[in-house]
Amino acid sequence: MGDQYRTMDFTGQAVLVTGGTRGLGAAIARAFLASGADVMVCGRSAPAALPRADGREAAFRAADLRDPAAAANVVAATAERFGRLDALVNNAGGSPDADAATASPRFVEKVVALNLLAPFYTAQAANLVMREQRDGGSVINIGSVSAHDPQPGTAAYSAAKAGLLGLTRALALEWAPRVRVNHITAGPIRTGNAATPYGDGDGETGRAMADIVPMGRLAAPDDVARACLWLACDLSSYVNGADLAVHGGGEIPARYATRHRPAPH
Repeated sequence: MGDQYRTMDFTGQAVLVTGGTRGLGAAIARAFLASGADVMVCGRSAPAALPRADGREAAFRAADLRDPAAAANVVAATAERFGRLDALVNNAGGSPDADAATASPRFVEKVVALNLLAPFYTAQAANLVMREQRDGGSVINIGSVSAHDPQPGTAAYSAAKAGLLGLTRALALEWAPRVRVNHITAGPIRTGNAATPYGDGDGETGRAMADIVPMGRLAAPDDVARACLWLACDLSSYVNGADLAVHGGGEIPARYATRHRPAPH
């Protein structure tokens, strides 16, 4: 029965990673490159260096995916360059904190456009390509624990991410069996960049967050990247409309958080 359990080898396959020029997106791009895939990344501006792995480099296309035409163009460019599109990872997203009582309409619209509408537009275009392929394709939406457990200052972002989860389930119903659509609920991620909210994990905020995660640490970008590989490969061929939690177990309830926890082995 060994042949049916193929390794995660993406040689000959093409992957588009939105927001793939830095942080988590770059880690996802590198993971697919290392697994043999041809990878296109997109962002609003070109990075100083593109993701690389095993001597191979991602291609780049500038795009503001909040524009439906731009989203369609980057999908078309990927399919034209590589001759196909096997996986789309909707990773682009994010938002600064903002008080819901005073957030401007423009701010709310931009947050919803980036975190919900852009993935919708990009997935629509990807589906048009994937549904014509013999092996179909896979769409993976990178979500957030905020969709399940909003925090103060994240009203627009949490609402958009909750919408992304609902969108995932709706598209999974409509596009199967040719195109599978799944969702990853990502928790706080250790980025290696001290300027980001959780920083490199060694600062006070990062340590405080790690203390309330059952696994005892923030996620590494590769934790999420490996989940993307699994959702895009044949090993998950019957997984559709799923919400895969990659958050280390969530948060320890407050009534237990101050109790002594054994060190991880």
